[in-house]
Amino acid sequence: MAGNIFERVEIKYLLTKEQYDALRIKLEPYMQVDEYGLSTISSIYYDTANYDLIRTSMEKPVYKEKLRLRAYGNITEDSTVFLELKKKYDGVVYKRRISLPIKVASDYLERGIYPEKYDSQILREIDYFLIMNHPETGTLIAYDRMAMFGREDKELRITFDANLRTAFNKKNLLETSVDKPITRKNEYLMEIKVLGNMPLWLTNALTELNIYPHSFSKYAEAMNLYSAYAKRNSELNKEEHKNAYKYIGNYNYNFT
Repeated sequence: MAGNIFERVEIKYLLTKEQYDALRIKLEPYMQVDEYGLSTISSIYYDTANYDLIRTSMEKPVYKEKLRLRAYGNITEDSTVFLELKKKYDGVVYKRRISLPIKVASDYLERGIYPEKYDSQILREIDYFLIMNHPETGTLIAYDRMAMFGREDKELRITFDANLRTAFNKKNLLETSVDKPITRKNEYLMEIKVLGNMPLWLTNALTELNIYPHSFSKYAEAMNLYSAYAKRNSELNKEEHKNAYKYIGNYNYNFT
């Protein structure tokens, strides 16, 4: 078992393909791609039946928290996954996570079987979150990520996420799903993750390419997409009922 704690500032940007290509050239002297190269990340965000956690998060409070289960690469029954409690307070992100075999994580999250073998302070904090919030539903979010870290400052990390997609009502990472796109084709979500101030060379590169911070939550965008689909389906259903009544009204029924 391995537990991890992260504390850092995360700044997000939405890039066009042209901005992405130009920035990668400027990053070359200072950043290098990590050992995984381009890889797929799949996460399930857990929430209450009424989606109270994401509703609160979208109101942009000073403090908010999310619980997610994350896997890297191809997912099998032998995969190791990361159960992560993500908190954000006053702009600073705190992540507390624990690695578990995927079956152990599924038994815990779906059947309430506490993994005593992996007991730790982090797991107890996650357990407290589950007790207090009673999550009943999950939203799958997946994307293809290229991660980079500083050649000199190893704590400086930059990630580029493309092909963001989501599936609703998912609680198990082994479930197959039909994905809906969150971002447009050739659009990149960049995150700069720093412990202190951003280096001057990076600030200058962003300014030259007209790249500016953009508020973007993958989970919130997925929920906006879900709301749009729900609204559209509701309007279609209303129209169908309206047409059905109009159709029925053309007939004179006699049941005697």
